[in-house]
Amino acid sequence: MHGVGKSFYGVSVLSNVDIDVHPGEVHAVVGENGAGKSTLMKIASGVYQPDSGTLRIAGESVVLHNPRDAQAAGVGIIHQEFNLLPERTVAENVFLGREPTRRGLVDRRAMRARTAELLTAVGAETVRPTDRVGALGVAQQQVVEIVKALSLDARVLIMDEPTAALADHEVELLYALVRRLQARGIGILYVSHRLAEVFDLSSRITVLKDGRRVVTVDTADATPEALVRHMVGRELASYYPPKADAPGTALVTLAGAGNGRLRPIDLELRAGEVLGVGGLQGSGRSALARALFGVEGFTAGRMTLDGRPVRPRSPRQAVRAGIAYVTEDRKGEGLALSQSVLDNALLASRAATPRWFGGGARTTSVRDLLAAVEVHAAGADQEVRYLSGGNQQKVVLARWLAMKPRVLLFDEPTRGIDVGAKAAIHELIRDLADQGAAVLMISSELPELLGMSDRIVVMRDGALAGELPGDASEEAVLSLATGTPHEVPA
Repeated sequence: MHGVGKSFYGVSVLSNVDIDVHPGEVHAVVGENGAGKSTLMKIASGVYQPDSGTLRIAGESVVLHNPRDAQAAGVGIIHQEFNLLPERTVAENVFLGREPTRRGLVDRRAMRARTAELLTAVGAETVRPTDRVGALGVAQQQVVEIVKALSLDARVLIMDEPTAALADHEVELLYALVRRLQARGIGILYVSHRLAEVFDLSSRITVLKDGRRVVTVDTADATPEALVRHMVGRELASYYPPKADAPGTALVTLAGAGNGRLRPIDLELRAGEVLGVGGLQGSGRSALARALFGVEGFTAGRMTLDGRPVRPRSPRQAVRAGIAYVTEDRKGEGLALSQSVLDNALLASRAATPRWFGGGARTTSVRDLLAAVEVHAAGADQEVRYLSGGNQQKVVLARWLAMKPRVLLFDEPTRGIDVGAKAAIHELIRDLADQGAAVLMISSELPELLGMSDRIVVMRDGALAGELPGDASEEAVLSLATGTPHEVPA
């Protein structure tokens, strides 16, 4: 791609960008949210057409009018946001629009067989071709996206945040898959906010900022610190804010609490602390947060809040009890994408109290909170779908801050968010704990889990596998998560 430019409604989002990828190479593309990464990848895959510049594949100029043109030219893409039909099966999604036929009818047997081969190739034997996609977890749906792209036999594969929803052990499977694709001569453009992945997989790295290419460097010559400086234009003195000196007393206690997804759990969540929850995908981490918030409430055992028995049976009851929940699926469950920034920030307030009660003062307060958490938008009336991931997450935070919650549940709070926005979210989480709130934070990123948590509990098979101090090692967390023994160095 040479000299690529693109504008929307007169606003330039890409300007004179050059980038290339060689056969068998992983070329990483990094930058803050809003830097232009996804737009550049959508141009490469035919979703958008450039206003200027040229595209060449194997030395030949191409014009990609739509994604089908890109697929025919050998370009596949795994989008950051899922493009799946939830009511269709895995096989139907993988071959959507390209269904194999026999005697004029869709050959479902051949479609399922080919899908099974692809699932086996990526090490996802637990996902079946006949599974309904809507019944799969977020990580399993991401695997379906990867398999769908692989079914195109692409010469160039674009991966836009492919591991954003994957747990650590699933990321290793993706690593192995990427290396197999490299061995077949497939060129990979790899967009990721996770710098560890970038250094593990890529041979070159291009940094974008404000729609322009800042630098392209050999990975062997780069450092994380230098990349961050290029991305954000400043030094990040520390990835994580200081931890609590002395957390307060227990605010939430669970005694033998469980439901259909959770075995009896004993747990304390203390005021002024960030309690990290680790574990593999499907271990029960999200189920714990959803039970505390009344989505799938506890059916056994005892839960107390500030010493008083409480068992939320709905999110509305949890909100009124002072509990807030930032879901892992920001766009699917956390936001009304077609509504404005302001309306999204007011959702919890309007649900908890009548719309006519204190409406003007409430709106003013929420506007102040949106400014305080530094949401960057064209205005409070802008549809939230058009914000970057980091700004969308800040809108969700402003919504809950307006309720002045005493307990905050964060499920993957920085998933798909760039390093600069991550630092801002981390500061907000720590500030809430410092102000006396009890914070439970689920994270699949071990550096984040260890860097943010005052105390860590690890889940396995719907139960607590153990508790660790905030300065525990990654090996100790993984040992509890997988059930394998871990020897502590003498």
